[in-house]
Amino acid sequence: MRIDCPHCGSRDVHEFTYLGDAAYRRPDPQAPDALEAFVEAVHTRVNPAGIHEELWYHGSGCRSWLKVRRDTRTHEIHGASFANPETTR
Repeated sequence: MRIDCPHCGSRDVHEFTYLGDAAYRRPDPQAPDALEAFVEAVHTRVNPAGIHEELWYHGSGCRSWLKVRRDTRTHEIHGASFANPETTR
């Protein structure tokens, strides 16, 4: 699998580290229902089939965080952009 880094170009997936769902937001640990929220976040998270936006870190390249659109069924990459839109290289 290859990822098109917006700064470095097409690179092998082994240069990157996968973090997970780009839309995921960690529950508030100070909320009154924090324990239940964390149990739900860890054990009942949706595992989508199809195109999904994920966070990847290009540690062996430009060291940028990227949002990668990947089809979870085929692993086909449908694009990548900097996770922080203000990032420019």
